[in-house]
Amino acid sequence: MATDHIRYDVLARDALRGVLRRVLSDAAEHGLPGEHHFFITFLSKADGVKLSPRLLAQYPEEMTIILQHQFWDLVVTEDRFEVGLSFGGIPERLVVPFAAIKSFFDPSVQFGLQFEPQEALEAPAAKLPAVPPAPALPATTAEPAAAEEPQAGNEGATVVRFDRFRKK
Repeated sequence: MATDHIRYDVLARDALRGVLRRVLSDAAEHGLPGEHHFFITFLSKADGVKLSPRLLAQYPEEMTIILQHQFWDLVVTEDRFEVGLSFGGIPERLVVPFAAIKSFFDPSVQFGLQFEPQEALEAPAAKLPAVPPAPALPATTAEPAAAEEPQAGNEGATVVRFDRFRKK
């Protein structure tokens, strides 16, 4: 099997994170157009994630936030975004590096992206199995937090998964 010296998986991941960065930058500058809103799931303990101890205790592994009506001070940089949100009536400031994001979903247009944890993609080739196991996640939509459910009718959602591009 040939060695991928170009690292197409990394290039594709970075390009798709660029889509996410652009969408959030536009929302920060102009607000959300029309009915667009975003479900963003990220790893709570990933490097660079900043959550209050209260939120980290409530969401120790991963967290899904919704950017729709009640968010403020959205700031997007090259490697992360910061946003103000209210949780149970308590305002919080979150910092989320793009590398920590697992999924992004805009239910208004049935568009979604899924990312694998960055550490898994950047692991040395010697540590990766020769044939990656089949993914257990459904290829439909991002999974929102337990109390938050997206609108019915997610059929036809567009989700881009990196597993398609891996050698099997």
